[in-house]
Amino acid sequence: MDFGRLITAMTTPFDAEGAIDWETAGRLIDYLIEDQQSDSLVISGTTGESPTLTDTEKEKLFRFAVERAGGRAKIIAGTGSNDTAHTIHLTQIAEACGVDGILLVAPYYNKPSQEGLYQHFKAIAEATKLAIMLYNVPSRTGICMTTDTTLRLAAIPNIVATKDCAPLDQLTEIAAAAPDHFRVYSGDDSVALPALAVGAYGIVSVASHIIGGNMKKMINAYLEGDVRTAAVIHAQSMPIFKGLFNYPSPAPVKYALALKGLSVGGVRLPLVALSEAEGEYLRQLV
Repeated sequence: MDFGRLITAMTTPFDAEGAIDWETAGRLIDYLIEDQQSDSLVISGTTGESPTLTDTEKEKLFRFAVERAGGRAKIIAGTGSNDTAHTIHLTQIAEACGVDGILLVAPYYNKPSQEGLYQHFKAIAEATKLAIMLYNVPSRTGICMTTDTTLRLAAIPNIVATKDCAPLDQLTEIAAAAPDHFRVYSGDDSVALPALAVGAYGIVSVASHIIGGNMKKMINAYLEGDVRTAAVIHAQSMPIFKGLFNYPSPAPVKYALALKGLSVGGVRLPLVALSEAEGEYLRQLV
């Protein structure tokens, strides 16, 4: 399964009452694929506010995204949790919805051992035919999946990728030793280009909501050997990369989308929307 080089972790649009805004969700999917050049979309990931979406909402989102994308981009369902049985349940729902793959975050809060992490992901892989992307994000989960555990999981045929937010040296180690079918994606926009330089295949991005076209140019320039151009685009993009995480995500990217004329509503508690003062920096960038 090739998820492409540029994957957008899509926000979930809400209406004034905090319910999913389906009309806007459709427009956002079209915009990310056609205007921002996303190869794949992650639905109900962290940026999609997965912690506050119900299973019923997630199922409807998975099915809606598959139908709306219509094969123009791959759809990756965020089905991971810190409960293996529940993750399997949601993964099987996603598979029935026709998604192309799943994103599985490392179990948070209960802090399993490395063997526990391995057994968790192995059990899910055995319960589905879908392509699996692991998600290692220590800053959110409180646990870091090691290089050895990642490579051990990479030997499982339908575990095909990792979205890794660990330090660059770990990305380097994984990319250097992974089997041919296994691809490494940076989960941090601000190290997208350095990650490519050490062997990553692509980026799972938030900034691609706003500057996806430029990010695609950067990736293509690097792949074509034009490192100077790639470096210039990366440097020019850095204020956006940083600005979208000045406050808890996805409030900044939702604010930025509104500035670009695509209002996707607010965020669900315990997240809160940016104030006008907090959004001043983004207004200068977008």
